[in-house]
Amino acid sequence: MLSTYFAEHKERFLNELFELLRIPSVSADSKFKPDMRRAAEFVKEKLTAAGLDKAGIHETPGHPVVYAEKLIDDSLPTVLVYGHYDVQPADPYELWNTPPFEPTIRNERIYARGSCDDKGQFYMHVKALEAMLATDGLPCNVKVMIEGEEEIGSDHLGKFVAENREMLKADVVLISDTSIIANDVPSIEAGLRGLSYVEVEVVGPNRDLHSGVYGGAVQNPLNVLCQLIASLHDDKGRITIPGFYDKVEELSAEERAALAEAPFDEEEYKRDLGLKAVFGEEGYTSPERASIRPTLDVNGIWGGYIGEGAKTVLPGKAQAKISMRLVPNQDPDEITELFTKHFVAIAPPTVSVNVTPHHGGQPYVTPTDSVEFEAARRAFRESWGKDAIPTRGGGSIPIVALFEKELGIKSILMGFGLDIDALHSPNESYGLFNFYKGIETIPYFYKHYADLKKTVVDA
Repeated sequence: MLSTYFAEHKERFLNELFELLRIPSVSADSKFKPDMRRAAEFVKEKLTAAGLDKAGIHETPGHPVVYAEKLIDDSLPTVLVYGHYDVQPADPYELWNTPPFEPTIRNERIYARGSCDDKGQFYMHVKALEAMLATDGLPCNVKVMIEGEEEIGSDHLGKFVAENREMLKADVVLISDTSIIANDVPSIEAGLRGLSYVEVEVVGPNRDLHSGVYGGAVQNPLNVLCQLIASLHDDKGRITIPGFYDKVEELSAEERAALAEAPFDEEEYKRDLGLKAVFGEEGYTSPERASIRPTLDVNGIWGGYIGEGAKTVLPGKAQAKISMRLVPNQDPDEITELFTKHFVAIAPPTVSVNVTPHHGGQPYVTPTDSVEFEAARRAFRESWGKDAIPTRGGGSIPIVALFEKELGIKSILMGFGLDIDALHSPNESYGLFNFYKGIETIPYFYKHYADLKKTVVDA
């Protein structure tokens, strides 16, 4: 029985995850390239050990893709499991309470970079598949693809998918890289925001200048950059880029009411984040601002002297990284073009401006009346004993829209994380409850999906 297998191997599952979490597979920093390879090798070995076939490492111009499969019967539906073994940089290290790549359990939570995003979550699938295969309980064909570039935009995955359509052919994509509302309030994300990510540079004098000798006569690029960034929002929280909202999909009152059924306590929200007040686009609630509305945020800004003590310098240039989360009908390339045109146009003649696009992704919405979504709904019901609430996620998974475009199939976002997991931040964590509950729930999806697909065929 599955439950018996889980119980007997529970400790080993966790120890294996810890091995994976110890590998600093940071895709954004080239110094970690050997560790990226180590992580890919680890995933390949564990997929083989779980009982899957053809486990192998597929090279790309960037970091490799790991693929494996278990094809039982051509008459059965095929599930394509997607995840990523790369993680965000752990900087700033000094803000971690324990080393980011030495997993630690505190208060029933696993603290480590990648514990939730996405190593802890995709590894649930590896262990669930192992358990199903060990107990002859896999009712579908399965293909597994774990990539190494999600945190840097999956730049090379589109080409890989397009060149391997036959290998990746499936009926649905199953992804655990999202969250639930709470451990006692299960939910399924029915949509994700898209992304446009750019880096901007404001250049003034041809070198750093003495701020006493030149201050007041030469415009400071840092001051200009701050002014430009501040102008990108009005006092009602709306983005001021011309044309930015032209294609934004507005939800109906009924759709907004349905999303509002998810429990939300604003006072608890503020306490958890240490805020005195919330902020955002006027006319929308905090959950709506973080899911169904587009945003523009500075992710980093630098220039001049930031070392210890004082250095009276007027910097020659200043830079910032800016991300824009997008909603259905907003195209990342179009938004990047609108941003670039506007940012250059509003710069004063005293400086020059450069905008470098990094990566982006399309927004995504999946229907909640499909066989696939119903299978996920039933899986949560069987595991939790209650219905999961459909929600919209605020994050981005660029590959999801690509799967639909290249493979013609929908994705089901069965995530098990929580808002408190501190994704992309110091002290990222993942609950032991969530890790084990995910392994328990995933096989229910396969069972219900196989049953529902058979019903559709028989009908």
